[in-house]
Amino acid sequence: MNNANNEGNLTAQALDKLAEVAITSQLDAVEQVDVTIDTDPGKLIAGKVDSVAIAGEGLVMKQELRVEAMAVTTGAVEINPLKAIFGEIELTYPTDAHVQILLTEADINRALQSDFLRNKMQNLTVEVQGQPRTLTIQSAQVSLPGDNQLVIEGALALLDTAQIKQVTATTKPFLKEAGHCIGLEVMSVDCEGLALDFVMALVERITDLLDLRNFELDGMSIRLQDFNLETGKLLLRGVAQVETLPT
Repeated sequence: MNNANNEGNLTAQALDKLAEVAITSQLDAVEQVDVTIDTDPGKLIAGKVDSVAIAGEGLVMKQELRVEAMAVTTGAVEINPLKAIFGEIELTYPTDAHVQILLTEADINRALQSDFLRNKMQNLTVEVQGQPRTLTIQSAQVSLPGDNQLVIEGALALLDTAQIKQVTATTKPFLKEAGHCIGLEVMSVDCEGLALDFVMALVERITDLLDLRNFELDGMSIRLQDFNLETGKLLLRGVAQVETLPT
């Protein structure tokens, strides 16, 4: 019996490590990732797992977006026991998981300096009073002062007039598209006489960055339930439908 227990524990530990390697391979960089599969030998042989917990720190996701911390926790799941023996976690059916994602002000600003987003800020066409205008966002920075506010500062180059305008927009985040992304409601603007259409081009780039698809691991779809804005930090809480677990 002890041998069976030891073999079962070793199998679960091996699956933990395989999942950790698989998650790491999906990311551009990672400081730490831990996977814990909670089960016992008898349940594992029957294809039953009590829970799966994934915890990571310093994860660099899609679009070069760094996440300070992420935690994903499932309830009981059923897996293919034969494939588990060979190190593959195949879910019998999709399961829901609780998700927490912590972003810092520095994480968001780091992403805004990435080549990916810098390229998306070049030569943007904006319609102002029925006329197309072209601008480039030369710089963009976000601050999180608390009080449920996200402040955006940027420098906009108007290519048709060769002017550079400084912009500050105070926004209030809100859930939209049934929790699949975060919208930003503009509360106040200081934009040196610029039309609001130019400011919205900057706000939309920040909204793109906060699309939850940027935080999803393979086989996972996240829906946000709520969030908390503190000074310098944005904590996202939601549920994820998990179709596959990384191995």
